[in-house]
Amino acid sequence: MGWLSDIGERAERVGLFVDGPNVFREEFDVDLDDLRAVAGEEGRLAVRRLYLDEHATPNLLRAAEERGFEVVTTSGDVDVRLAVDATAAAVENSIDVLVLVSRDADFKPALERAAARGVRTVAVAPGEYGRSDALRNAAHDARTLE
Repeated sequence: MGWLSDIGERAERVGLFVDGPNVFREEFDVDLDDLRAVAGEEGRLAVRRLYLDEHATPNLLRAAEERGFEVVTTSGDVDVRLAVDATAAAVENSIDVLVLVSRDADFKPALERAAARGVRTVAVAPGEYGRSDALRNAAHDARTLE
């Protein structure tokens, strides 16, 4: 059996995709380390991406890079880029679990497409107030950060 059987689900490749402008808001107290921990419960973090727009602060960029996130900065709305990248990771068999951190229901099709390809999906909300019922219902599992 080998060492992979000993770690069980930890062998799963997890893609963590974070909608920065939607999650890092004043009304939510989201910590990058908490996001990594939640995603890490699903398996080995193979992809850690934080999507930001041009208004992101240098401190957030630095903090994300120091915590091992690949930062993707766009000149406008990050939704399209994040959805395309998350869907591509699922369709190209780069991940076994898709962890999507957002409160935006626009990502529902990305979760559904990933699930249709056999990828387990987890929707993470930045707080009870920021939870999307559409994302929660589309995902295999849903988590809400405290």
